[in-house]
Amino acid sequence: MDGSTNSLDDVSAESSTEYPDKLSTMEVRLQAQEDEITLLKSSLADALRRLRLHDQQIPLLKQQLIAVNPAAARVLNQSCYVDGFSKPCRLSTSSLDGFNHTPNRARRNSEKWKEPQDKTKQRLSKKAASSTNLLTRSPSLESRAKDLIASAGSQGSRRGTQNQSIKMFIRGRPITMYIPSNIQNYEELKMDLPSQKLDLDWVYGYRGRDCRANLYLLPSGEAVYFIACVVVLYHISNQKQRHYRKHTDCVRCLAIHPDKVRVASGQTAGVDKDGKPLQPFVHIWDSKTLVTLQQIGLGIFERGVGAIAFSNSDGGTFLCVIDDSNEHMLSVWDWNKNIKQAEVKSTNEAVLAVDFSPTDTNNIISCGKSHVYFWTMSAGTMTKKQGIFGKYKKPKFVLCFVFSLTGDVLTGDSEGNILTWGKSAADIKTLGKGAKETFQIMKQTRAHEGSVFTMCILQGGAILSGGGKDRKIIRWSADLAPERECEIPEKFGAVRTIADLDGEELLVGTTRNAILRGTFSDGFVAIVQGHVDEMWGLATHPTQNIFVTCGNDRQLCVWNAEDHRLDWCTTLEDSGLCADFCPNGAVVSVGLSTARWVVLDLQTKEVVADLIDGNEQLSVMRYSPDGSFLAVGSHDNFIYIYSVTEGGRRYTRFGKCTGHSSFITHLDWSKDGKFIMSNSGDYEILYWDVASGCKLLRNRFESKDREWASYTCVLGFHVMGVWLEGSDGTDINALCRSHSERMVAVADDFCKVHLFQYPCPKPKAPSYKYEGHGSHVTNVRFTHNDSHLLSLGGKDTCILQWRMKGAGTAEPKEHSAAASPPENGT
Repeated sequence: MDGSTNSLDDVSAESSTEYPDKLSTMEVRLQAQEDEITLLKSSLADALRRLRLHDQQIPLLKQQLIAVNPAAARVLNQSCYVDGFSKPCRLSTSSLDGFNHTPNRARRNSEKWKEPQDKTKQRLSKKAASSTNLLTRSPSLESRAKDLIASAGSQGSRRGTQNQSIKMFIRGRPITMYIPSNIQNYEELKMDLPSQKLDLDWVYGYRGRDCRANLYLLPSGEAVYFIACVVVLYHISNQKQRHYRKHTDCVRCLAIHPDKVRVASGQTAGVDKDGKPLQPFVHIWDSKTLVTLQQIGLGIFERGVGAIAFSNSDGGTFLCVIDDSNEHMLSVWDWNKNIKQAEVKSTNEAVLAVDFSPTDTNNIISCGKSHVYFWTMSAGTMTKKQGIFGKYKKPKFVLCFVFSLTGDVLTGDSEGNILTWGKSAADIKTLGKGAKETFQIMKQTRAHEGSVFTMCILQGGAILSGGGKDRKIIRWSADLAPERECEIPEKFGAVRTIADLDGEELLVGTTRNAILRGTFSDGFVAIVQGHVDEMWGLATHPTQNIFVTCGNDRQLCVWNAEDHRLDWCTTLEDSGLCADFCPNGAVVSVGLSTARWVVLDLQTKEVVADLIDGNEQLSVMRYSPDGSFLAVGSHDNFIYIYSVTEGGRRYTRFGKCTGHSSFITHLDWSKDGKFIMSNSGDYEILYWDVASGCKLLRNRFESKDREWASYTCVLGFHVMGVWLEGSDGTDINALCRSHSERMVAVADDFCKVHLFQYPCPKPKAPSYKYEGHGSHVTNVRFTHNDSHLLSLGGKDTCILQWRMKGAGTAEPKEHSAAASPPENGT
């Protein structure tokens, strides 16, 4: 970890608090441009398909005309050519490639093709119509010709008039859905809530990459920490979890009351589904019962809560809060009465830590970017004194501090030093009469190479410090003489925070989102691990409670859903975006961001296949039900089909599905393994006959009764009801049908997991809604026996494991209500 990386990590805790209005405006404009491009693409794709239908139907018409009127046949033959050119006028979907790059290029391409396409269509329609005028002597043939021309203009419209299809609209584009034959009266279908519910079973991960002082040990033997919107209470010995789940957005900070039972947790503001900011607040709650005792600051704090601390000398009567506003407002609350005692502007710079003096509630210290402030509260007002570094080099960041047993303040900074601050008499000679005593640096101790990220005081007065660049944990005597040290493994990152278990054993939170347990003599092992960047890839094993995840951190992780542990992890060459298990369960395929995909043996962890398709990222991998084929969906608009042999260890290109006008997003195989249903970025639903050479099935009506081995396509008749009215097409990132085919889980863009009945083909279908993620939910999958559901958070790097429970199960008692999911039948 070099110096530049280290300095970036120094400020990571407050980086998420700066969201200028200009960024929101730019996002709105970008979204509008994307909408315009999507409509252009869809309109052009429809026009091209109609032209191809003209091209296919005219030879049939010509053959029928030859026997009746040779002159009409000659006219129709001429209509297949444009302005006397010797080649038929045909447009290929390859002309749409430019739409998948920049908006400017998309506009240029749309302008380039619009005029020739419209003129060609007009000429073909006019000449074909004129040829039918020659058929007045043959009414039956005339009628047949008109039907052919009409079907070319609007495929499936006759079906729609016979109540065999319905339309849904996304971003103004109509999408035709064909009603299966077994549904006799669509209008009378009743949409019910699913027969089962979800209960949060386990949370994988820990937020150490950009938060501080967020790992504590309770007398109950539980470690308390947070990730996403969940505060986790993990009993280390029993290996069980409980969850506090009353937060509405990502938790940012924690504080433990002096009684070691009550806990305060603060959250970020977040935004609602319309992009409007939500109000941040602090919850004070009981760690034994998970009951919320108080909620403070609603409507007062801005952007989020960055640091909090309970007072100590008065038994924890007060709570100090620093928010994430521009001025980083510092406020002191009588939290039990929900009364604000004092408030003051802190600084425009980042604030990373705050705490009360252990001996005087009226004294508070805060630190952050290039500052240490000593605050005094008196009669509802706050006054501050800035720590003077004097002859010592002023550090870029003061990252942490503790109070020694002698009353001194020890600060750790980005220069790797521990500074000892003590009270000294005022310099009356310089400052004049009436000057008060100040805190000055009494001693500088060189502690770490790189930043000192954390410090904690042990019962006997000894001090522990954790380093960034050197990844060391050092035990110091009370007078800062080094006693012992150890180094945590590099793969876990730097030391973020330390909690004392029993004076000898420690818990260590790291910057790579792991929690370690160990001692100086025996070393450290991970008891909690997680991803450190956005995740998209998720797959569940076909016969075991095992699942894999992958993401932008290039980590492929194999998890055991029964033991809640990470079985193994390997580093990929690039970001992993999608994955799927072979039906035999022996291998897993992973699609990367560079058009490469690899297949790994689950037992040996070896790469058994390494291939490349196209030159753009891959978005979906899906094996056929019998494992004989693998479909690879790419952002280059193609689906690559491979035949699979040797138990998933050998792959041979079988064909390529060509016809989508935008990137592939989702696909599923039919139960007989012969057909594929696919979705694309411009909301197309296409069907493919793989067995007949990856042929595009032009008549989608013929696929309405086909049965699908899986259902992960977000667009289709059977899942129409999961879309809210006015959805823009990106509101749902993923869905998955249960193996029992009774439920469908949905991952949306608003941090929610939904559970619907399956099928749910009618708008406004009711669902159970579950919160817990702190960012867009990127993927969902049921385990092989539907006992659990897994969901991935994108930016929150959190994996939530939900337990299925019957609808008739008794609701939990009040004391555990906070641990149960906030369900809404909507």
